[in-house]
Amino acid sequence: PTLSLLANYGGDHRLRLHWEWHYKSGNLVTAQPLWRHPGDHGYRDDPAEARILEAVGQPWDVVPALGESATGGWGTPRLAGTAELSGLDTLAFTEEVLPRLQNTAGVDVDTSGDIADYREAEEAPVVAISTKATDQRDWFDLGIVITLEGQPVSFAALFSALAAGQTRMLLPSGAYFSLDLPELHQLRALIDEARALQDNKDAPLQISRFQAGLWDELAQLGIVDEQAAAWREAVGGLLEGGVNGLPLPATLNADLRPYQLEGYNWLTFLYRHGLGGVLADDMGLGKTVQALALMCAAKDHAAAGAAPVEDTATPDGAAPFLVVAPTSVVGNWEAEAARFAPGLTVRAIGETFAKNGVDPAEAMAGADIIITSYALFRIDYDAYASRQWAGLVLDEAQFVKNHQSKAYQCARKLPAAFKLAITGTPLENNLMEFWALTSIVAPGLFASPKRFAEYYQKPVEKNGDKGQLDKLRRRVRPLMMRRTKEQVIHDLPPKQEQILEVVLNPRHQKVYQTHLQRERQKILGLIDDVNKNRFTIFQSLTLLRQLSLDASLVDASLSGVRSSKLDVLFEQLEDLVAEGHRALIFSQFTGFLGKVRERLVEENIEFCYLDGGTRNRTDVVNEFKNGAAPVFLISLKAGGFGLNLTEADYVFLLDPWWNPASEAQAVDRTHRIGQARNVMVYRLVAKDTIEEKVMALKAKKSQLFADVMEGDALSGGSLTAEDLAGLFND
Repeated sequence: PTLSLLANYGGDHRLRLHWEWHYKSGNLVTAQPLWRHPGDHGYRDDPAEARILEAVGQPWDVVPALGESATGGWGTPRLAGTAELSGLDTLAFTEEVLPRLQNTAGVDVDTSGDIADYREAEEAPVVAISTKATDQRDWFDLGIVITLEGQPVSFAALFSALAAGQTRMLLPSGAYFSLDLPELHQLRALIDEARALQDNKDAPLQISRFQAGLWDELAQLGIVDEQAAAWREAVGGLLEGGVNGLPLPATLNADLRPYQLEGYNWLTFLYRHGLGGVLADDMGLGKTVQALALMCAAKDHAAAGAAPVEDTATPDGAAPFLVVAPTSVVGNWEAEAARFAPGLTVRAIGETFAKNGVDPAEAMAGADIIITSYALFRIDYDAYASRQWAGLVLDEAQFVKNHQSKAYQCARKLPAAFKLAITGTPLENNLMEFWALTSIVAPGLFASPKRFAEYYQKPVEKNGDKGQLDKLRRRVRPLMMRRTKEQVIHDLPPKQEQILEVVLNPRHQKVYQTHLQRERQKILGLIDDVNKNRFTIFQSLTLLRQLSLDASLVDASLSGVRSSKLDVLFEQLEDLVAEGHRALIFSQFTGFLGKVRERLVEENIEFCYLDGGTRNRTDVVNEFKNGAAPVFLISLKAGGFGLNLTEADYVFLLDPWWNPASEAQAVDRTHRIGQARNVMVYRLVAKDTIEEKVMALKAKKSQLFADVMEGDALSGGSLTAEDLAGLFND
């Protein structure tokens, strides 16, 4: 007998196989198919079949469809009577099985149709990526075309093959290529990521201008064609580090350090292209001055009559910037703007428009910068949303980290082409807080909170997936700038000093003003004879200084009045502790240090404490030096001398000291030989109180502070009736 194979090749790499035995008896040839019709009682010549298979091998090891189970489903498989092959099975049969059959005695092979020229491609597949603008602003349809030797490769088929774990892919021409290429697996992962972050997974594949990191990794895999040129131009600088911002404005009254200049260029690049970002530098590195430099440049750009740059979404530079900050920081922004950007017109909004009775349009007319608090922004949102803004700046942006809060919703909805979040702690408790920030300033980066939670939050927070965490960092890198103090220490002077202006909350301010009026009436009649009334004057000064700190220091029944200064201090400490820094906190009033101590206990922040009543002084100092507590509370008299605390790199002076030398001595507890890090010094000064007046007078008449501090010098000629009147008058 002879085993005959009829092989019929069709299109699309399809192959039909039909086996039968041929028996010759004299001149008569009979054919016996290996397959059977129902009721057919023919038989297979198993011994002859086994002899042939011994020479050919077991073809079902190469193409599984060539075998079928033996009778009863047991034992070694045998040839299937018929088979239909396609794709890679046809290729494997033609290249490996067919030659064996053709060279085996007792087997006749009859082929029909055209056998493709199966061969391995000499080139690697080429990936072309394109974008096409959509009706949605900032979104582009993402096109991916894969070609091999000029032939198109089905994108869907390739992804299906990769998902199925196939190692090769066959083209209609017969050329095939290996799928075991890192770039193809990376392409699949990137497309899966883009698809996973879309709300509607069945919609066309899209990418946002804000997804610069994802785009960069896609583009590195292949050719970015001309359709994507504008997109590439808009984000290229972010990806390559060579951002082209606006010229440094001559109206800026500051010399930017190299890292600040880098930040300024990055900010103005974002602004020019209608992109947003997160400025997340360490506390004390000058985030405010970098933002003010941007605002000066935007005004200069508009004044020069320059046309919109690069992008149709570029904001109108003639419109003002809206700065939203915590209530305690609004005054500081106003002061910093006056210092660094004196050419800008600044308006601070301190009350709701309904309460002050001012028309919003009139209140904001002619301003370059409007500064308001998160509470007022939320209450008067409609007034702010009704006008055009050059940009929205969110200072201490962790205030909008809850994406279900009203403040977040207002910041997200406000119509402004450029939005900037400023915070030293962009990520505090969980990744959804970070999503909230990015969804405001870069709404297309991670469009859906649900998808973000599934793709990033759950793998990172619950499963500790380092790969997803690294991917998240890559995605946000182009739109977030963060420099730590350690990274830029060579650009910094050995010590930086800054005044933090504290705006008293309404209840605190009311208590202070009530006592001020009472003390003013008492003192103004005594100042003509300073020597005679020295004790009474000093007593009133001390009372007003304590009221500036905490009303309950003067009257225990006022413990329900929140200390504005404590609130500002702990806003700073929150960032500082989160960033791993350590701080010395000084006050002349041990009673106020006690208030700080109580708040630290409530906040579960470790601390050490030293005042004049501390008996084990050395032990306490060593505990801070050798321990991990981030905060050391120290009274002026107890800690002004003899301490070397270079373990700390931040100093907070809670109340203005009358003697500059004492202030310097406190700072020098940490800023001294052996200190390898830059020292940041913050002076907390209550606005519209005696503290602010003392600071103003300090520059004019520095000897006054030593006089008041020492007490017995009040009789000297350096403290005049005019000086004292200035402290008590409006």
